[in-house]
Amino acid sequence: MITIFTGLVEEMGQVLSIKSGEKSVQLKIKCEKVLKNAKIGDSIATNGTCLTAIEIGADYFVADCMHETVKRTNLSRLKSGNLVNLEKSITLSTPLGGHLVTGDVDCEGTIKSITQDGIAKIYEIEIEHRFMKYVVEKGRVTLDGASLSIVSFSHNTLSVSLIPHTQQMITLGRKKIGDYVNVETDLIGKYVERMMSFKDDEKDSKKSKLDKNFLASHGFF
Repeated sequence: MITIFTGLVEEMGQVLSIKSGEKSVQLKIKCEKVLKNAKIGDSIATNGTCLTAIEIGADYFVADCMHETVKRTNLSRLKSGNLVNLEKSITLSTPLGGHLVTGDVDCEGTIKSITQDGIAKIYEIEIEHRFMKYVVEKGRVTLDGASLSIVSFSHNTLSVSLIPHTQQMITLGRKKIGDYVNVETDLIGKYVERMMSFKDDEKDSKKSKLDKNFLASHGFF
């Protein structure tokens, strides 16, 4: 079973404590909205990272971060008092207002510039070049768990635009140049890439009809 989020941040929680272990981190997060009907074992996206609640209190939850999570995300950089974006995993009855987000962060990105553009602010994010193949103009990207539209991109950067309301509702609006954000690129692009590059080892298998011509003819690009 796959855990899914929408990238619509429900609230900003506050780090109450962070404990470092052997290649691991344990977070205690103060929050309210995501705790409604929550139980131990539920998934809560924390700065876009899918974490399992191992303890739930009246106004907090506790989650462990394993080595893979520590390596890929900015969670180990957190300090007590820091704010984090939170979203509880969705069910089949949840309205999908953002896009399909797994909470499996690809990499950290770095804020390279912040530019005022009328009422909005443009945030330019530098990421590992190998993930740029999943970036398309007007496509979606998840930054610290927030589903955002890509307004432009270059060799190894992508830019998103935040209106004043969004700046107030997510942590990105409070960050500055040089800060780190968790980046999850589009899920569908990864599956398309895998299907197009996969080679079946079976000698008698039929060759896949999924190629660039097939996708183009069916309106994918």
